[in-house]
Amino acid sequence: MPEQTLSPARSASAQLTPTQLAAAFRYATDWLGVFREQVNALNVYPVPDGDTGTNMHLTMQSVRRELDTAQETSMAAVSKAIAYGALLGARGNSGVILSQLLKGFSDSIRELTSVNAQQLVSALQAAQKAGYGAVMKPVEGTILSVARGLADGAQGETPEMVLENALIAGQAALDHTPEQLPVLKQAGVVDSGGQGYLYVVQGLLASLRGDALPAAPEVTAYAQEHFEHEEFGYCTEFLMEKATMPIEGIRELVAPFGDSLLVVGAEGYVKGHIHTNEPDALLATVARHGRMLKTKVEDMAEQHTEILAQAGSTSRAEEELPKSGMVAVASGYGLVKLFRSLGARIVSGGQTANPSVQDIVDAARSVSAERVIILPNNKNVLMAAQKAAELLEGRAVVVPTRTLGQGIGAALAFSADTDAETLATGMQEAAGAVTTFEVTHASRTTSVTSKGGEEIHITDGDVIGLMDDDLIHAGGTSEDAVLAMLAQHYAGQEIITVFSGAAVTAEQQQGLTARLEEAFPVAEVEAHTGGPDLYDYLVTIE
Repeated sequence: MPEQTLSPARSASAQLTPTQLAAAFRYATDWLGVFREQVNALNVYPVPDGDTGTNMHLTMQSVRRELDTAQETSMAAVSKAIAYGALLGARGNSGVILSQLLKGFSDSIRELTSVNAQQLVSALQAAQKAGYGAVMKPVEGTILSVARGLADGAQGETPEMVLENALIAGQAALDHTPEQLPVLKQAGVVDSGGQGYLYVVQGLLASLRGDALPAAPEVTAYAQEHFEHEEFGYCTEFLMEKATMPIEGIRELVAPFGDSLLVVGAEGYVKGHIHTNEPDALLATVARHGRMLKTKVEDMAEQHTEILAQAGSTSRAEEELPKSGMVAVASGYGLVKLFRSLGARIVSGGQTANPSVQDIVDAARSVSAERVIILPNNKNVLMAAQKAAELLEGRAVVVPTRTLGQGIGAALAFSADTDAETLATGMQEAAGAVTTFEVTHASRTTSVTSKGGEEIHITDGDVIGLMDDDLIHAGGTSEDAVLAMLAQHYAGQEIITVFSGAAVTAEQQQGLTARLEEAFPVAEVEAHTGGPDLYDYLVTIE
């Protein structure tokens, strides 16, 4: 832990107010961000399941977003923001477990008006209990062991003293993880998730002390070379609401699909994480029992290669940097995979889940390039992207894509060897050549007047279709909506691309593809799974 000293101008507080606690968690997010790549480099167990540091940081960034809109004079509001934000933003195995640690912590303090030393001890103990309770088969030598060490060591007369003593014991637990897991000892590293959690708690203490953020340490990526093939190749996650089945039932439902299983809940939401070889079938099965809000599927072998490439890029000299990099806001694992294959760093988000300005800034700063192109891919994200570009002080250029379809068109025109200003012009032209159709379900009963002047009556739950964000269709099945919209607006384009969402079965997708090929014989129809969250279909013509 970086050396920290208590400022002589400040004295330790005996009670933490809701405002102080909210500020501490925001600062802990920034503190973890400093060490994110270092935590990534440690990740070797049980497999390199994505970027542990990045996943934990994304989880904390979601906490920060919720805190930014919470009433900070209320401990109930602050604690809810911590638990709710962590669950919504949880990424990867480590992120989901972190969300449960934070849920246990926040549940412990929710009824308080302020937090004293003993109540903070109780909160750390509640955190480790919640963490262990979330895992079907807890493994020692992981983040859970570090959480227990922190809880066991927590003691003192002030919150600062509690955190200081907790961190001493937590560090000892982290140092012991190689003795508990042979794979860590073989690689010569400590557990990555445990190290990440320690940094979160360090950030809380640093906030109370008024310590400045340290410089990012130099990162060594050797630990990633210890990757071994796993039986199940896809890290699959989902977030759902309005579940019609209890968490235990959902856990039993998905357990046969693979391993590394976590199914947890908070604030009326259910979050799932599993390694599987059948991500599409798993998501379609789960989608029958609630409203799917977010999905993520990562090919862990490809992800491992990407981690190594990113780690290697940190050591390149400035003159070796490519002229341009790219950041894209996206959701839906198929779309995320496509944007990544085209060279984009992803900011998770989109419709109903808009990322913050800070999320976009963080992503842009992580790109190794002279300048960065930002694709917001949603009209509601455009302003945040523009503000992020301002904060990046000339290092970023926004191409104002308003739909994911426009974003795909723009990304296809990206070239890292071209300067950003020239790129932006070409990418914007490419975006304008794509028409985007989206099929989803109405969330309320109302009447809407389309841009063409047509009044459309919709009922809550109806299938609705949008063209470039303009509602133009209501009623029928999702497949009928796609055919109806294309029949009206197809003008001989060469390619029809269809991304299906989590709730769409393989049979439905195959049936739609056959209907499209029959109706538009001149066009090439490309069908993919992993469409955007909340949508049955995203269709582009170009």
